[in-house]
This record gives sequence, structure tokens and C-alpha cells, in this order.
Amino acid sequence: MVSIYIGSTTGYSGKNLLAMSLGLKFRNSGFNVGYMKPVGAVPHMDGDTPGDADAAFIQQVLGLEQDPAKVTPVLVTRDFTIKAFSEDMGDLMPSIVESYEELSSDKDVMILGGSGSYLSSGTYCGVSGPDVSRALGAKTILVDRYSSELHYDYVLRVQKELGDDFLGVVFNDVPEHYMDELTSLIVPFLEKKGVKVLGIIPRDPLMGAIKVSDLAERLFGKIISAHTKADRVVENFLIGTMQVENFITHFRRHKNSAVIVGGDRADVQLVALEGNCPCLILTGNLYPNDIILTRSEVLEIPVIVVRDDTYAVAKKMEAIQESYKLRDMIKINHGAGLVNSELDYDYIFDELDL
Repeated sequence: MVSIYIGSTTGYSGKNLLAMSLGLKFRNSGFNVGYMKPVGAVPHMDGDTPGDADAAFIQQVLGLEQDPAKVTPVLVTRDFTIKAFSEDMGDLMPSIVESYEELSSDKDVMILGGSGSYLSSGTYCGVSGPDVSRALGAKTILVDRYSSELHYDYVLRVQKELGDDFLGVVFNDVPEHYMDELTSLIVPFLEKKGVKVLGIIPRDPLMGAIKVSDLAERLFGKIISAHTKADRVVENFLIGTMQVENFITHFRRHKNSAVIVGGDRADVQLVALEGNCPCLILTGNLYPNDIILTRSEVLEIPVIVVRDDTYAVAKKMEAIQESYKLRDMIKINHGAGLVNSELDYDYIFDELDL
């Protein structure tokens, strides 16, 4: 039996996507696959039992039914954190090891999901990524998501920390303009340093997409028209604060973008509607005029009204795109296909003796 711990350089890097992709790949290759998230930070109730929301969803995707308390033996809640800072928590590792041994008893492969940043998250209570992966005898795969740059220094620190227990790194959400530098310069450098680059996942608009209904909820806004089209998908966003002529030029380049615009800018709103944007987000708690409302209903384009100003909404949209959870099976299947087409499974299977 082999175990793979999936860590990341920062939160929201793609650990869940990689866990599901690996799990589905191993399962489809005929292996009996188990899953565990030793330390969870997204508490939710599974019936009467507390557990981790991400862990529960990944189990569902992988077709597993396991005790939530065993899957995530350390669940970080507000009460847990207060207790950790105010008194001695004792050694949490025995409960993790005990749960792991029970869950892995009849498995060929165990996928272990990390939480937060691999090197640092959980250090305060003795359950950092290296602590857990060593205790469970797991090989580690690191995920690094592109955000202005890649965290290659962090990757090298993990290589130094783990040595042979570091299986390699996956670079995620890499934009096209950065691909040449990554493949011609950074990958050869890392591999010369002994770091295996297991795959490079290109940026894909669908993976950052969000339904209009979910977007309205995350922005604490209200959908005021075309309610039946709230399942339309937003891939990006565009700010409509410029003059109409300039906005038209930008809008033509970003067709499937939600348009964030002041509720008093009927000129920009009309251009966005006629251009078939997926939705309008009107800021400042200002409702549109009757012409805009009528056109949105006729064209079946939802309008969301939010209280925040345009700048604040744009910042929230950036955060939503970075952190939006995988919950849609269309996205999961698409993402798993994307990941599994890029990963070096020959190397992974060989290193794990599978």
C-alpha cells in the first residue's frame, strides 16, 4: 500500500482538484483507493457528525463512505484554535495515525489531502504538512499555483526538507504568456536541483468560472431580473467605469465576462446587455432604470445589485476567482481531464512501484 500526501505552497492552489484527479486515475486503473484529510479547516456537519466540507465532497466524488471523524481526526474550529493558544493540546499525531491505519487497512493507494501551506500550516499544534506526511510514511506531491510568479524557492525548501520523500511538484493555473519561461528556464533549473516537475496545468477559463447564483451569494447581492438564467456561468469580470467607446473595445476582447458597473451608468449597462454578457453587477445599491430592466428580461441576462462600490466588488471578484471551491461535476470532470492529461503518470507509477 502506498500513500500520497498533497500539499501546496499557499492555500487555494488546487489541492482538492489534484486529490480528485489522482484518486479517479488510480481507481480507473484498478486500484482500491482511500482518502483522508488528516487536518481539516472547513468545518461542516455531516448529519450529526462534524467533519470537513472539502473531505466530504472529495469522498463523494471518489465513491467513498467513511466516518467523517476518521477521515479528518483534527478539525480546526474556532474552539480548537482558542484551546490551542490557551492550553496544551497534547500530541495530536496518535489520533491521526490511528485513523489512517483503520482507513488504509484494505486499500492499495491512500490519497492524503493537505490543508493550507505545506511547510507552515498546523505548526502551532504539531500537525504541519511535513509532520503529518512523515508520520504516515507518505510521499508528497506539492501544488504551486501561478499568481504573478511561481514559488520556486518554496519548492526547493520542500525538496531540502523531504529528500527522497518528495515525489515532485505540479504547477497549476499557468497562463500562456508564462509557459515559455517556465518550460525553458525554471523547469530545467529545478530538475537540475533534483526536483521532478510532474506536470504543468495551463490556465483554463472554466476552472475559475462561477454560476451567477453563487456569485450573487458570495457578493451578498440580490438578483433582480432574469432569475431563470441564474445558472449562467461567469468566467471573468470587466469593470465598466470608462467611457462607453473605450468600454466597447475592452468588452469585445472579454465576451464571457460579468460587467461590474455603477447602477447609474445606463450607457455601459446597455452596451453590456446588447453584447450578451453573462450578467451585470450593479454597484452602490443603485437599481437600473426600466429600459435596462426590460432589456435584461428580454435578453435573459441576470442583473445583480450589490451595496459595495465598484472597486470593492472588483477586489472581491478577484478573491472569489482564486478561492472558489470545486462543487460542480462539470468542472470536476473537466479539471480532472485537464490534470490527468498533463501529469507524468509513468514516473508516478514507477516511483510508487505500482
